[in-house]
Amino acid sequence: MTTTIKLPEGECLVMRDGKVEPATQPIIGFVEGDGIGPDITKVCLGVWDAAVRSVYGDKRRVAWCELFMGEKAASLFGGNPFPDETLAAIRKLKVAIKGPLGTPVGTGIRSLNVALRQKLDLYACIRPVRYYQGVPSPMKQPEKLDIVIFRENTEDVYAGIEYASGTPENRRLADFLRQEMQASFFEDAGLGIKPISPFASKRLVRKAIRYALEHGRKSVTLVHKGNIMKFTEGAFRTWGYEVARDEFAQETITEEQVNKECGGQPPAGKVVINDRIADIMFQLLLLRPEEFDVLATPNLNGDYLSDATAAQVGGVGIAPGANVGDEAAVFEATHGTAPKYAGQDKVNPGSLLLSGADMFEFIGWHPVSAVLRAAYEKTVRDGIVTYDFARQMTGATEVATSAFGQAVIERLSAVAQS
Repeated sequence: MTTTIKLPEGECLVMRDGKVEPATQPIIGFVEGDGIGPDITKVCLGVWDAAVRSVYGDKRRVAWCELFMGEKAASLFGGNPFPDETLAAIRKLKVAIKGPLGTPVGTGIRSLNVALRQKLDLYACIRPVRYYQGVPSPMKQPEKLDIVIFRENTEDVYAGIEYASGTPENRRLADFLRQEMQASFFEDAGLGIKPISPFASKRLVRKAIRYALEHGRKSVTLVHKGNIMKFTEGAFRTWGYEVARDEFAQETITEEQVNKECGGQPPAGKVVINDRIADIMFQLLLLRPEEFDVLATPNLNGDYLSDATAAQVGGVGIAPGANVGDEAAVFEATHGTAPKYAGQDKVNPGSLLLSGADMFEFIGWHPVSAVLRAAYEKTVRDGIVTYDFARQMTGATEVATSAFGQAVIERLSAVAQS
């Protein structure tokens, strides 16, 4: 069985240089996702529509367009989990949001999420990490952490080239490395190559700096392992500083300049560019999280840091995320499909819900984003939570996914008027 994606009445968004032009009835694509995806997507669509009404009444609305990836796509498109129609629709609509996706066993796609990012050149994985009052956290002062991670999405391990131990290809590469390049490593080692280029590194850092300038952030930290991998991660650091120097000289200043020329006090209005070694960054974000603002990282470092910092403020179950390029943006739930809970109306919709808040900010509907976050926070602060939070809290009221969404909706009007 095959199907055709039909666009509803509305406006296809226009995106120029990574920014969306204003629209009052944008068509936005959504993918339910696999496992718990349908449960949380249905609830979030209702909350998002209610948030728009609470701010704009009938003056604006989203025209939602269902797109297909994962298991549902495979059932509709002859076994294909990532149909060309979905890819073409996202290119046309520019903005979409999706639930979690599994990767069907037996297909040639290593990861649907990675394939989506690469085919649409969504080179920046953007993960805001902040604390919402009332959310259970293992930290004493989780509110000190308020960062945005820009993780490069197209290179490093995502473009990794590997040769398995014992294969003819592995032996050929091993012989070349030993004989021609005088490299030394153990026999029968699996071999991998991680490409990191100036083009991809610079555009990622450029986007991070622009974000910092547009959102009043104080610093951009380049996170790398350049003390060991000098010509990949060390180069990422070098190219990041070059972008700041060559393209943002009037708006930025390096940490070294601050210490040498400004007595350690950054000039007003300037974004500080600094860098930290990846391993020490984990410690610093635990001990002194308030010192950091925007992080720009190669792929693997950003993957680790995104989940580790999310754990400090409630976990990936409420961590929003987006994959953004210059011509399209896809927002997403950052957690897995949790198939054992599928269809039970049980799980926390926070990750997808808050990704929607980021999406509304991205399309310029800032008041909608603000009321969504405020209503979500008030709901949790009132002790109305799903099972994952209820088991960590005293006196909380445990509710189903749908009931949690309704509780958020009930608080939208109050926060919109405050």
